[in-house]
Amino acid sequence: MSRRKTTSPIPLFLLIGGGLLLIAAAFLFATQTASPAPTAAAPFEEETYPEIPRVSLADAKAALDAGTAIIVDVRSAEAYVGGHITGAINIPLAELEARLGELDPNQWIITYCT
Repeated sequence: MSRRKTTSPIPLFLLIGGGLLLIAAAFLFATQTASPAPTAAAPFEEETYPEIPRVSLADAKAALDAGTAIIVDVRSAEAYVGGHITGAINIPLAELEARLGELDPNQWIITYCT
């Protein structure tokens, strides 16, 4: 009488399951669309404060370097100490009106808060 070798169904199950997972992964990978190329940051929303002109970073830096502008950081003193534009002075927004006399009115005053 010959002895018959029996195999466990678990390895067969793992083989089939693994194959199906590979097929599913390949299908998902193949059907994914490429993400669009990053776009330039949207310009400031002029609707928020249309009466306030916006200054480009290049224009602000050129004016600061030429000595024709003052950069004023209107954040809190703590935020200013944490990091600020080199050459900027700190006048928190709540104090700005009272401290306007400290600024030269003949220079371009550029404020920022972020």
